[in-house]
Amino acid sequence: MVKKTGLVFLALLQVCLLATCQEPAGRKDERIETAAERTELYFPLMTGKRCAIVANHTAVIGSVRLTDSLLHAGIAVKKIFTPEHGYRGKVSDGENIENATDPGTGIPVISLYGTKKKPSPEDLRDIDLMIYDIQDVGVRCYTYISTLHYIMEACAESHVPLMVLDRPNPLGFYVDGPVLDTSYRSFVGMHPIPLVYGLTVGELALMINGEGWLGKGLYCDMKVIPCANYTHLSRYALPMNPSPNLQNMEAVYLYPSLVLFEGTIMNVGRGTPFSYQVFGHPEYPDKEFSYTPRSSSSNISPKHMDRLCYGLDLQKIPLDILCNKNRIDLSWILNAYKTMNRTDFFIPFFDKLAGTDTLQKQIESGWSEEKIREGWKPGLEKYRQLRKKYLLYPD
Repeated sequence: MVKKTGLVFLALLQVCLLATCQEPAGRKDERIETAAERTELYFPLMTGKRCAIVANHTAVIGSVRLTDSLLHAGIAVKKIFTPEHGYRGKVSDGENIENATDPGTGIPVISLYGTKKKPSPEDLRDIDLMIYDIQDVGVRCYTYISTLHYIMEACAESHVPLMVLDRPNPLGFYVDGPVLDTSYRSFVGMHPIPLVYGLTVGELALMINGEGWLGKGLYCDMKVIPCANYTHLSRYALPMNPSPNLQNMEAVYLYPSLVLFEGTIMNVGRGTPFSYQVFGHPEYPDKEFSYTPRSSSSNISPKHMDRLCYGLDLQKIPLDILCNKNRIDLSWILNAYKTMNRTDFFIPFFDKLAGTDTLQKQIESGWSEEKIREGWKPGLEKYRQLRKKYLLYPD
């Protein structure tokens, strides 16, 4: 067995006890451990192998980057692949990322959100093992899982084994939303799963493999290193922001409901310190709350930049209420559509986010939230049965 180095030991000591909103996993004195922390399970499997890592700023053991921990343990890390927002997690959404070199280690950093979204055979030619470690949020349109799909596909094609270091899903305690119609497949939705799918990335990777979603008869040689003391009842507070616009747990819990506004004329707080906690528009008729989106490194060109927007402020909703809602709240987009009363309220991107053209039609036809939800039930029930096959952690 590879011995833990002093750096790794220090990192493990630095891991903070993560807060939960409601139900902790396991005994009350047990905290959730990410797979990355469980070095005894995977360090020995990397010894003597030329490794590549798919990672960003969330790939850490305590406060130490996973890359640094591997290098200090004598593991050969040859390349780093990085998703949307970049290796440091600071690049604006939608902005292309260039290839680079990590200044601290000299390791090449290959962008999977620029000229390509999938490693090439040449990228993998000298790699014996691929490692995926990225904190996700459990929403279909969050693009880290699309990067996971392309990593699995590339590994399968080049016969490179993949190791997924699992992390808890902060929204893993519920399943909700329309199941994606594959005719609307895109980088913001690649699989026939609900908008909130209730799996960790490790469980989702098993589902992608098991259901043949890689296509072309491909199957990825894959191993998932599981978390410890995690269940799907866990209310896991993220130790760091997973992307620039999810700046706190309030934003994470609101994200599944407010991300649909990205497919409308409304601003969803981008260009402010409270993204995904408000929404607004310069012509919103209720003037009680206002804000002005500004350009920043994490939002280069936010919608309605430098224009005063009026809208709804959701920041005062107690965290416990958001945490325990356990469903997408459609009331905000239904009310905004009625209030704005504009035929151009939706933009074409909405159907890709929703994963179907049905939801927009239902909103435009004046359907109630409960009537819309009735239409989701058959697809959700079928998915819940499928989901059971791939669970690594109890519900």
